[in-house]
This record gives sequence, C-alpha cells and structure tokens, in this order.
Amino acid sequence: MDITAILYPVFVLCGMGLIFGAGLGYAAIRFKVESSPYLEPVMDALPKANCGGCGYAGCEDFANAVISGEAAPDGCPVGGAECAEQIGGILGVSVERRERMSAFVRCGGCDAKSVFRYIYYGMDNCIAAMQLAGGGSKACAYGCLGGRSCKEACKFGAIDIVNGIARINPDKCTACGVCELRCPKNLIILVPAKASHIVACSSRGRGRAVRADCEAGCTGCGLCAKACPNGAINIENNLAVIDDAACDGCGACAAKCPSKIILLINS
Repeated sequence: MDITAILYPVFVLCGMGLIFGAGLGYAAIRFKVESSPYLEPVMDALPKANCGGCGYAGCEDFANAVISGEAAPDGCPVGGAECAEQIGGILGVSVERRERMSAFVRCGGCDAKSVFRYIYYGMDNCIAAMQLAGGGSKACAYGCLGGRSCKEACKFGAIDIVNGIARINPDKCTACGVCELRCPKNLIILVPAKASHIVACSSRGRGRAVRADCEAGCTGCGLCAKACPNGAINIENNLAVIDDAACDGCGACAAKCPSKIILLINS
C-alpha cells in the first residue's frame, strides 16, 4: 500500500483546518464587539433570575438595554428598589423608588364554594382544561381552575394551589408578572403590596346567576360601595372595584359584603 495515498488526505485536511482556523481567528478580532465596562457591575447588581419579568430575554439582555438607555434602571421587578438604586449609582443616574407590587388572584371560588358541571380528568394545566366544554369544569366561566399553570411558571415558589385555586405568598412574590401572563383567564393582577382590601372575584355576571355558580361570587349588589365612608368603591360591569388610593383600610366594605369576598390582600 502506497503510504502517500494515506498521508496526502491527512495533510490536506490539516491544511484546511489551519486555514479555516486562521480565518475564524481573524474574523473574531476584526468583528469583535467591545462590551461596555458597565456590563459586569450592572450584572453583579441584578438578581440573575432570568425570569423575563423585565420584558427582555434575560438579565444580560436587560443590562445591555439599561446601559444603552433603551430600558430604565428600575425595570427589574425582582431586584426591586435596592437593585435599581445600585444600577443608578453605577450609571450615574437618579432613580425614583417605585412602589412595591405583589400578584393577586382575583378568585375566591375554592372547590367547596364552586359549582362544577363535570369532573375533569386530564393534564394538570389550565390551558388544557379550558379546551373542554364551557372553558373548564367550573360553572363560573371566570373561576380559577387550579391547574398549576401559574405555579409551574413561578420561579420563586410564591404560588400554591389551595382547595382548588391559586394562592400567592406576598413575601415570596417578586412581581415579575410571569404568572399574570400565564393565566389563561386573566385572573392574576399586580397590585400595590401595601394595598389594604381587594375584591377576590372577576365575575361579570349578574346577581342570581353568579350565586348559582359560586358562593364566593360578587353580585354587584353595591352594599360595599354604600358602606365605604371614603367613596373608594365603584361597581363596574357588575363587579366591585376598590380604589387603593382612596381606601384607608377601615374594613367597612368587608364587613358588609354578603359574599365575604373583600379580603385583606393575599389573605
């Protein structure tokens, strides 16, 4: 066997490898994008949760956006005010302290208080459950299905499923908003963490129809609005809505509510 016939392809491949390697090395130097000197300190200030709550793919994308001026220093909901102030100090810009927020599930219709049209057997997922008749097994079309979609989306362990509905621990909630986006019934909202009372219902139905589907449904009766000494409650689309700025937490509305669905936040 001619040894040349064996070595020639080897030398050719090695030569091609050297040429391509040199070309890639030159391209890496020629087209190198210099990173900002601010990137590392800004990254150190961020919580590195990579949750997407800021609207960017991850913490590094957010950091670059802040450095370029595309995003505000206080755009990280997980890091909160302390993180924003650190980033502001690094970049030499002033940052206003934002009010701390927390997620809240606007539903009080646990299994014991809800009427079910059928028993659901299937994936423990709200989107899957909604594909069946009526948008889920609960008679109330607005009710939480307790399918763990929000719980699985939360990276901070702030959500538990209790008696068939999602409940959020405000001490663990970072207000990243991922659960809000994941809920197919739009039951989760971000509210001020210091808010006093909130209506744990999202139903837009009328009186008797609401009560027929759920014992914890708001009927839009208006008794809470009449009881409020500060005019902090309005009835909108058959649902009581509380103005946090006007509410002083007196509790008169909660005492008057016949459905007992005006709660201390996240209670």
